[in-house]
Amino acid sequence: MAEQESLEFGKADFVLMDSVTMSEFMANLRLRFEKGRIYTFIGEVVVSMNPYKNLNIYGRDMIEQYRGRELYERPPHLFAIADAAYKAMKRRSKDTCIVISGESGAGKTEASKYIMHYIAAITNPGQRAEVERVKNILLKSNCVLEAFGNAKTNRNDNSSRFGKYMDINFDFKGDPIGGHINNYLLEKSRVIVQQPGERSFHSFYQLLQGGSDQMLRSLHLQKEAAAYSYICPGAQIKCSINDGAEFKAVADAMKVIGFKQEEIQTVYRILAAILHLGNLKFSVDGDTPVIENGKVVSIIADLLSTKAELVEKALLFRTVATGRDVIDKQHTEQEATYGRDAFAKAIYERLFCWIVTHINDVIEVKNYDTTIHGKNTVIGVLDIYGFEIFDNNSFEQFCINYCNEKLQQLFIQLVLKQEQEEYQREGIPWKHIDYFNNQVIVDLVEQQHKGIIAILDDACMNVGKVTDEMFLAALNNKLGKHAHFSSRKLCATDKTLEFDRDFRIKHYAGDVIYSVTGFIDKNKDTLFQDFKRLMYNSSNPVLKMMWPEGKLSITEVTKRPLTAATLFKNSMIALVDNLALKEPYYVRCIKPNDKKSPQLFDEERCRHQVEYLGLLENVRVRRAGFAFRQTYPKFLQRYKMISEFTWPNHDLSSDQEAVKKLIEGHGFQDDVAYGRTKIFIRTPRTLFTLEELHAKMLVRIVLFLQKMSLLLH
Repeated sequence: MAEQESLEFGKADFVLMDSVTMSEFMANLRLRFEKGRIYTFIGEVVVSMNPYKNLNIYGRDMIEQYRGRELYERPPHLFAIADAAYKAMKRRSKDTCIVISGESGAGKTEASKYIMHYIAAITNPGQRAEVERVKNILLKSNCVLEAFGNAKTNRNDNSSRFGKYMDINFDFKGDPIGGHINNYLLEKSRVIVQQPGERSFHSFYQLLQGGSDQMLRSLHLQKEAAAYSYICPGAQIKCSINDGAEFKAVADAMKVIGFKQEEIQTVYRILAAILHLGNLKFSVDGDTPVIENGKVVSIIADLLSTKAELVEKALLFRTVATGRDVIDKQHTEQEATYGRDAFAKAIYERLFCWIVTHINDVIEVKNYDTTIHGKNTVIGVLDIYGFEIFDNNSFEQFCINYCNEKLQQLFIQLVLKQEQEEYQREGIPWKHIDYFNNQVIVDLVEQQHKGIIAILDDACMNVGKVTDEMFLAALNNKLGKHAHFSSRKLCATDKTLEFDRDFRIKHYAGDVIYSVTGFIDKNKDTLFQDFKRLMYNSSNPVLKMMWPEGKLSITEVTKRPLTAATLFKNSMIALVDNLALKEPYYVRCIKPNDKKSPQLFDEERCRHQVEYLGLLENVRVRRAGFAFRQTYPKFLQRYKMISEFTWPNHDLSSDQEAVKKLIEGHGFQDDVAYGRTKIFIRTPRTLFTLEELHAKMLVRIVLFLQKMSLLLH
């Protein structure tokens, strides 16, 4: 039996608590955090606390200690979960997934990097060049996606402003042969506006800080972020990311991944064009909108490889089809500003998606022949935004929190259902566990025709001008009786809600007030076709490729694109369906305090997270049951050597009878239950003892075989 932690560090598995109460859970969590033990198990779930300091627990020696070990053999660690998921995949050729959740700043992104790092370290012992290439790209893709998809927020200096799900494909040897990344809902509004104290995406600051003087000159940029109105609020903000050094690391990573030099140049040109777009000034001459600083237009045209007059036209006019005629309709100053901002957000989002697609093209498993290589199995790693409750919650938070409801529901469903169904199948009595089923909240958001997204889409489909206030009125009208929905109109005495602006959803993680301001615009996500055509006609092939629908003429563009909320809902449903087919392992991340302090354990903040991550229910589910279960043949295969009745073979009527005999022979019968096809063992202790007996016996058998072979020779 390998080293186990002593109890001075608290209980390494919450399942071993004396009583399942919140106070005992919190006391154990606090003790472990204060003793520098940031990981704790709940059965097959790892609870992870952000230590806010560097811990020396991820090195090569640590990897070796977890490699190939059973989950219970070593102290809790991310590596234990990564190894369990890898082993399950390899032994049972089963697709597995690791779901990492927790709020912003709890340590999800770091956890996903350590898991990737572990899988890379334990695979490909034969050093096959192709496998090394794939591993290297999978690891390098992190820093590129962080540069373009992460930003400093008030909660976290390196906050992922997009969701990421990565599949890693393995061959029959268990070596990674490829992968695929899906990205979800990049928070593109951050390109044009940030909350006080926050920055835009890292990529802009990295370019200004890290680009050479010559490069910045060629992009018509100056070093000071304060010169660019889109990002100047973040210019003076201290951030622990070293922008200059990261710029170089990202450029190197892009080269390793296989971006060509001219493609990398195009990326910088796009970033520069966005910064210049933000500095355009519109004013009105009589009733004609004009651009005051025309020189900036030629710079943007140059960076996007198109003509200045075409850029100007796209910014000031909109081509509209009326019956048979096509006319140029002039923008108002307000429309021109809206169009420019929508264009800037769209270019950035397309750039981000193009980067992801480019990485996928390089690592996608090509022509894998299952007849030669056996089944291709997958480990999925999900690192997706945690629950968000800010001072001002808008459309993005609404989507993010809906995503968390979906994932929580999957968690409850999988963990509880898996346990209950297994007991039922095996004919073992199950203790009923009460838990809050949040299906009712998921339905409130996503139900066809009745949910919030359906009501929002209806509002967006109306031909006339529908305002955010009218959308709120429709919500009040249709959801007035829903237990999890309220607004000032429905509850006139509630002063925390503002009339005609706010609605509240009672989420499983607490109540969140959303402001409807901007919901309609963000959901419609309108980008005038003129901009798509402008980019499609660019002489830069990379840009042209990013805007395929720009080739449609104005009369061909009739079909309404799906709204942002519906696209997001569809991608969430697909994600959950995909995860439900895999065997899940969970990492639940907790943020000990909001001050990023390595010492402080904020009891109230931590308890709130424990509640909404459903950790106590999780312990109850595991406790109702047995720590370990195994089919009779598999159990025998491993332990038959420790009993004379079963070694080398048994003559009993069934494997179940043989296992009973073996268990009784060692006096474990009080700690087990016999299911129809599996043996269930209640405590890890019995399992440890069986493992010890197995190891001792193995040594004796090996010695015996060596002796025999000597005699034969």
